[in-house]
Amino acid sequence: MRLIQYLLISMFLTGFAWAQDSSDAQGTPDRATTGGATTLEDILARQRGEKVDNSYRSENTGQGNVEGLMGQFGTRGVTSDSDVYRALRYGSADVTVSSKGPAASVLIQDGGMWWLNFRTGPLREYGTYIIAGMLAVIVLFFLLRGKIRIDGERTGRTVTRFNSFERFGHWLFAGSFLVLGLTGLLTLYGRDFMIPLFGKEGFAVIAQGCKWLHNNLAWSFMLGLVIVTVNWIAHNIPNRTDLKWLAAGGGLFTKGSHPPAKKFNAGQKVIFWACILLGVSISLSGLSLLFPFEMPLFAKTFSIVNSTGIPQMFGLNLPVQMSPQEEMQYAQVWHVMVAYVFIAIIIAHIYLGSVGMEGAFDAMGTGEVEEQWAREHHSLWLAEVQDKEAGKTTASPAE
Repeated sequence: MRLIQYLLISMFLTGFAWAQDSSDAQGTPDRATTGGATTLEDILARQRGEKVDNSYRSENTGQGNVEGLMGQFGTRGVTSDSDVYRALRYGSADVTVSSKGPAASVLIQDGGMWWLNFRTGPLREYGTYIIAGMLAVIVLFFLLRGKIRIDGERTGRTVTRFNSFERFGHWLFAGSFLVLGLTGLLTLYGRDFMIPLFGKEGFAVIAQGCKWLHNNLAWSFMLGLVIVTVNWIAHNIPNRTDLKWLAAGGGLFTKGSHPPAKKFNAGQKVIFWACILLGVSISLSGLSLLFPFEMPLFAKTFSIVNSTGIPQMFGLNLPVQMSPQEEMQYAQVWHVMVAYVFIAIIIAHIYLGSVGMEGAFDAMGTGEVEEQWAREHHSLWLAEVQDKEAGKTTASPAE
C-alpha cells in the first residue's frame, strides 16, 4: 500500500510540474510540443469558462504558404484541413461564391454561439424578471392603494379630452404594439409550452403566423408613432408644474391629493418620451431586421461610443469590425432588450388608463371625460378649455 501511495504522489507531482512547465511566465501554454495546435490547457481553460486567446489559430491559417493557397480547395492541395477551417472561420480565406449578397462569402460565422447562448439564456431570464417585476409592482400598488376614484361629486357634464384623430393615432400605435409584443413573446417563449401542446408542426404554423404579423404590423406601429409624436409633442414639454406634480407623487399614493397639471401631467410626459425614444430605437433595429444586411447600425455606433472613452472606463472595448451576420445578431439582441423595457412601461400605462383609475379610459374610449375628473387630474388644462369656451360664448357675432 505504501508503494502505491508513493507512486500516486510521484505521478501527481510530476503532472503538476509538467503543467507548470507547459506555460510561460504570462500563462500562455507552450504549444511547441503540439506543433502549434490546441493543448490540453486550452481545452481545460474553455471547460472552466475562462477566456482563451485564439490568436495562435486565427493567425495560423496557412496564408503564408502560396502553394497551399493555390490548392486549398483542390483534391491535391498541400494545406491541411485545419488551415482551411481556420481561414474560413476567421474570414481570411479567398472564397468565391455564386451568390453576390453581402453575407454570402461568410461561410462560418464565428460569433454565432454567443448570440444563441445569450438569447436563450440571460436575455430571456432578465427580460422575464423585468416584466414579472412590473406585474408584481402593479399588484402590490392595487392592494395598497386600490382603484383611484373620483373624489368630488360628479357634475354630469363632460369635456372633450381627445378628438377623433388623436384617438386614432393612439389606438393605431397602441393596438399594433400589443400585437407586436404578443407575437414577439410567442417567438421567444412559444416553443417552451406550445410544442408540448400543439406539436412541432402545429407550433411551426403558429410561429410562421406570428412572424408574418410581426413583420407587417411594424409599419402600423411606426405610422402610429409618427401621428402620436406630431399630435402631442408640444403638450409634453417639461415645465415647473411638473416638479410640483412629482413632489406630490401625482396624488397617486394619497387620497384627496390632486396636484395641478395641464393636458398631460409629469407621469404621462415620462411615458410619452419613453414611448418616443424606445419607439424610435425599436423601429430602427426592426428596420435593420426587416431588410437584412442593408442597414448596419452597430459597428459605426460602437466606434463613436469607443471614441468617448466611456467603455474603456469599465474595461470594455466594443467591436467596430463586424460581419453582416454579427450586425444582425446585435440588432436582434437590442430589439428584444428594448422590447422588454417597452412592454413593462406599457403594462403600467394600461393599468392606470383602465382599471387603475376611475374615468381614465373614457379619455381614449369616447374622447369625453367627466368634468370633475378633469378638475381633479388636469385642473390647469380644464381651466384653459373653459376659458376658451367662455370666450366663444361672449364674443359678439360679426355684423
